[in-house]
Amino acid sequence: MHESLTIGDLAARSGVAPSALRYYERLGLIRAGRTTGNQRRYERSELRRVSFIRIAQQVGVSLEEIREALDSLPESRTPSKGDWAQLSARWRSRLDEKIGLLTRLRDDLTGCIGCGCLSLQRCSLYNPADALAAEGAGPRILLRAPAPVPARTES
Repeated sequence: MHESLTIGDLAARSGVAPSALRYYERLGLIRAGRTTGNQRRYERSELRRVSFIRIAQQVGVSLEEIREALDSLPESRTPSKGDWAQLSARWRSRLDEKIGLLTRLRDDLTGCIGCGCLSLQRCSLYNPADALAAEGAGPRILLRAPAPVPARTES
């Protein structure tokens, strides 16, 4: 392999521990060649795959989903910008949902999140008569998706 990286090089460049890189390799998320001395050598393109794995995990994508996505990329060439754009588009709605939830969390956490702690008897403003209990357990208000904003029309 030309311009290959050792596992230490890949770990240093990606910020991922060598043990995690070996685990990713076992799962088929990344690939390594071997030297005659049986040492791992990674193509430079694997650095992009490792970076993608790290980012996808940060937004809650499972390793299984990541593997399925990476399996759709071409094996015989380095993925292009278009390949990565198509792959990341699959998770756009999930990211939009997470952004919405984080925004609501930031904006509403000081108010009632509908957890039931005060709502049984005392929360007449946010949850009169504990009506949220009918929706199920947990932070019902915060997890509720906001109503869609109507699209503006050009006049």
